Amino acid sequence: MQQTNTIVETETQIPLGWRERLSPSKINKIPGRYNLPRMFRKSGHSTKQMREPGPTRSVAALQTSFKITDTFELLRTRRWSVFDVQHVVLAGLCIFSIWIIEPSAPIIKTAAALGYLLLLLMPITRQFFLPSWPIWTYLLYFFSSRFIPYDVRPDIFVKVLPALEDILYGTNFSSTFAKWTNPVLDVFAWFPYGLGHFGLPAICSVIMFIFAAPGTVPMFAKSFGWMSTLGVSIQLFFPCTPPWYERLHGLEPAKYGMQGSPAGLARIDALFGVDMYTTSFTTAPVPFGAFPSLHAADAILEALFISYCFPKLRGLCIFYVCWICWATMYLNHHYAVDLLGGGIIAYSIFFVVKKFWLPRPQPGKTYRWQYEYVEVGEMKKNKALDEELGYGHVGAGKRSIDYANEFTVLDSFMHSGSSSGSSSPTTSVRSDRNNRRTD
Repeated sequence: MQQTNTIVETETQIPLGWRERLSPSKINKIPGRYNLPRMFRKSGHSTKQMREPGPTRSVAALQTSFKITDTFELLRTRRWSVFDVQHVVLAGLCIFSIWIIEPSAPIIKTAAALGYLLLLLMPITRQFFLPSWPIWTYLLYFFSSRFIPYDVRPDIFVKVLPALEDILYGTNFSSTFAKWTNPVLDVFAWFPYGLGHFGLPAICSVIMFIFAAPGTVPMFAKSFGWMSTLGVSIQLFFPCTPPWYERLHGLEPAKYGMQGSPAGLARIDALFGVDMYTTSFTTAPVPFGAFPSLHAADAILEALFISYCFPKLRGLCIFYVCWICWATMYLNHHYAVDLLGGGIIAYSIFFVVKKFWLPRPQPGKTYRWQYEYVEVGEMKKNKALDEELGYGHVGAGKRSIDYANEFTVLDSFMHSGSSSGSSSPTTSVRSDRNNRRTD
């Protein structure tokens, strides 16, 4: 009882000034920029929306909508950039390729063009056919090039590549490797040149889609398509005879309309008793497209992407590149200088894509579905901008990119590359912080 009285007595001796200071009416008000109801009123959001935010879209999610109106809305609100020129160039190449194909068949050509346009407009198909558009353009461009009139084409160079071979290496590697042939070596060379070249791009795409960071496959598809398109353009503007021409015709002038040759692949047809390559190479659209070697360029680009995503496979990638480079010369289809040209083009494209747009692998992530955000490129981070946008040490360098929306991938990479170049679902946080600063 005495102890209780002491407590009461002590409580009554607290200065009244403290009670006034602790009064709710005297407590300092929260600054306006931190007043959540006011902030949401200015940004057009309600308190209910603040308490019940919508679900965050995973960076690994895929589009499932067939609504074309979604694409039109996306185009209406899109931030156009210099990278959108690529779509104009692709459309121009497609129109040119379709236009020169014989017979004219306008109804069929129009139906094919509208069909692909429909695939680009539906979100569920756009996510696959937009990033792979450069590949389809390359294939159309390559196969339609046979219809380019001969009178507008440049002269065919017969002596340039053999001369460069002698200057750079002092010998003709293709002639050296092609002198010694046997069925075992034929089959060994056939695997990478006749099978791997056509099937490996799809296999690499599937592997990277499942096990690499989200957004890797679109970058691979764009790189592969643009590299191949550039290679075909060089072959058309700088036509050069391959080693099999020198072996059959020497250094005699070449003319358009001459048949191509399967060279060493004819032995594969004879070995298996089927016509897999004789007819296709004899009637090839670009028979004098030795430089650059797209067989070497494709293999090197695939090896660079796989080595980047899966460093433990680097040794296997190096072996495959050496294997297919030897096969191209053994089968008498390319000079060594052709391989050098293809390798330079492949590495240059990979270097640029890796520096600005290629998603970076994260330790401990085995599948694409384990990624919560994606770090892009190798651009230096801008700490001041990260702090202004509200990213701390954990969130610094994470940017929001919707990989399911392939229309905005390159544009988003361009805008994020100058700061940190990565992605995380934080778009709403940015908008809120911008509103706070204007308070």
